[in-house]
Amino acid sequence: MKKLLYIVCLVCAIVSCARMGQPDGGWYDDDPPRIIGSTPADGATGVTTQKITIQFDEYIKMTNANEKVIVSPPQLEMPEIKEAGKKIVVELKDSLKPNMTYTIDFSDAITDNNEGNPLGNYTFTFSTGEQIDTFEVAGNVLDASNLEPVKGIMVGLYNDLSDSAFKTKPLLRVSRTDGRGRFVIKGVAPGEYRVFALQDADGDYIFNQKSEMIAYSHQTFQPSSKPDVRQDTIWKDTLHIDNIIQIPYIHYYPDDIVLLAFQETQTERYLLKQPERTEPNHFTLYFSYGHPELPVIKGLNFNEQDAFIVESSEKKDTLTYWLRDTTLVNQDTLRMELSYLMTDSAGVLFTQVDTVEVLAKTSYEKRMKERKKTIEEWEKKQEKLKKRGEPYDSIMPPEPLNVKYNVKQQMDPDYLTTFEMPTPLVTCDTSAIHLYTKIDSLWYNTPYEFHRKDSTLRIYEFIAEWQPDTEYSLEIDSAAFVDIYGYASATYKQGIKVHSLDDYATLLMQLSGINDTTVVVQLLDKSDKTLKQVRAANGNAEFFYLPPGTYYLRAFIDRNGNGLWDTGDYEKDLQAEEVYYYPKSIECKAKFDVTLPWNLKGTPLNLQKPSEITKQKPDKEKQKLRNRNADRARELGIEYVKKETVK
Repeated sequence: MKKLLYIVCLVCAIVSCARMGQPDGGWYDDDPPRIIGSTPADGATGVTTQKITIQFDEYIKMTNANEKVIVSPPQLEMPEIKEAGKKIVVELKDSLKPNMTYTIDFSDAITDNNEGNPLGNYTFTFSTGEQIDTFEVAGNVLDASNLEPVKGIMVGLYNDLSDSAFKTKPLLRVSRTDGRGRFVIKGVAPGEYRVFALQDADGDYIFNQKSEMIAYSHQTFQPSSKPDVRQDTIWKDTLHIDNIIQIPYIHYYPDDIVLLAFQETQTERYLLKQPERTEPNHFTLYFSYGHPELPVIKGLNFNEQDAFIVESSEKKDTLTYWLRDTTLVNQDTLRMELSYLMTDSAGVLFTQVDTVEVLAKTSYEKRMKERKKTIEEWEKKQEKLKKRGEPYDSIMPPEPLNVKYNVKQQMDPDYLTTFEMPTPLVTCDTSAIHLYTKIDSLWYNTPYEFHRKDSTLRIYEFIAEWQPDTEYSLEIDSAAFVDIYGYASATYKQGIKVHSLDDYATLLMQLSGINDTTVVVQLLDKSDKTLKQVRAANGNAEFFYLPPGTYYLRAFIDRNGNGLWDTGDYEKDLQAEEVYYYPKSIECKAKFDVTLPWNLKGTPLNLQKPSEITKQKPDKEKQKLRNRNADRARELGIEYVKKETVK
């Protein structure tokens, strides 16, 4: 018995020692899944079946198949795509078209199940006719407003070259852009084509909704190809290059199409939601699209005559009605008949009449309770002051008009100062506004301009000639501003110091490459936000008073001269206004003037926008095929020779 126990212990010790010296998991599986067959065969002709089965040598998985897998020609009924162990099954629901090449582009959706080794961009092809069409067409889709790559938009071809095809026929062959805005349309037959992009909202592959982002070009092309050579790098391991070899391949053209996508201006007019009355003194109407003709309001439980002051947004799609009479302000529910213009299914305007109830978010009773509570708290505070023998008030002062003064203590010479009123004004006394300049320790009156900002009701601009390295004092007397409810502004005083010229840089851009004189140039920060905007004059765009920092530039062709970028219109054959980016960042330093040439068309559009301010980044690449075994062999101090792995 003792002998048997000794043998068991000895075996356990040997096994334990063996485990301690065992290699850490063996060699890695770095091989992608391999296709071992399909039904029908890849590249088959005369195919009649709508079910395709692709078999692999190991278990596989697909990622985001509904987004990444594209069937062309486009399928009006969504194909069924599923993985099943070591195979993928695709079942087409649409009837097969005669003499047509079909492509099922899996992109990078396929990997092996265990290690995630990617198969790579894989496309399965078959034809219902006697031959396979092999041409490819490639390019990029960019947002016309800011040259951002447009991800996930459909790009397709027509061999019908008429403008009406885009609005009457489904796209002939399609692809979808990746994170770089890049598309490749495969299986293209010889012929002449136009290319379009469509953010297809209803899945019919036809442009029929203004809400759909589109891109188009009148340029036609005939696909072609020629033999070419590219370089391929062979890595010895993750750090060392083994060899760079020349790989022959077929280069398909065109491969440099650039489409500029835009969304047309929404012209279908309707009331977006019920009127909102977040504050008792006003309510707001929200429309999908503005119109110069304002709605007509008929009061059902109040007199609408001279009851409102109307404030409209710049596009007249948001209308705010300020109640003049405090009796109406205190009325919780305003019932009214609202007549306004809206479009029917054919896009024609007609008068819609709705009966609506506009309810105050907070009832009059609740507001009075809150008001009473505030008064009681104030009275208690005054009573305590009185008991302590400290100064106190016997009458509660009225609430002041809370004006928002957009004034900076440290200011740039070209800063635009604005005053924002909380409610419409009935009185604006400019004689109560004073600006003083400090010169040799003495203060002097300084002229200024004060007026309401164009197209606004409650924003006022305060304009003065701000001198660099100078101190100012802005002082406003009480009751300078009185609103329609009788609330008056309190006194206001703000010291202002304008920076010295030594704190700034100047940037001059010398423009070329276009003959158009209506170029607007925008100075941008690192978030692609516009900081300043100037109209080019004599081919130059100049920016003054720039604090030290890194800047970027965007320009657009202002065809209608309104100072704004305008979108396109397919029905009018109007492209969006052209946009360009200076392809590099610009570093500005204090006391320095920077002068740079800028050929707006000197760099292809898809390469213009600097990557630092491009928000749409390329898709994160799937795990690339690796040679981890070489790294492991190097760590173990042995030579590794890669062999074909049989699975």
